[in-house]
Amino acid sequence: MSTDCIFCRIAAGEIPANVVLQTPSVLVFRDIAPKAPIHLLVIPKKHIATVNDITSEDWELVGQLFDAAAQAARMEGVAEKGYRLITNVNADGGQEVFHIHLHLLAGKRLGFS
Repeated sequence: MSTDCIFCRIAAGEIPANVVLQTPSVLVFRDIAPKAPIHLLVIPKKHIATVNDITSEDWELVGQLFDAAAQAARMEGVAEKGYRLITNVNADGGQEVFHIHLHLLAGKRLGFS
């Protein structure tokens, strides 16, 4: 855990979140500034700053992130209609919180802009 990382603090329960799903290694919660009717964040409880920092030791965890995203999509009733998973990498890629995470967006037809 990184004590200065907001997602680590959310995963540790220090900061409240609207949790949708929790496993031993992954947390899924609602984004506080949604960009779609359904906007969830899927984070590992382990701190990994960017996709560039994922190692072969993290491959199982990365699979668990995608599994949790699919479970959350089913729970939200959007798995069949469709949803988008986005990850941003570093500042020019739009990453604002330096703890890897997936954005799950759904609840309307999503464009490509």
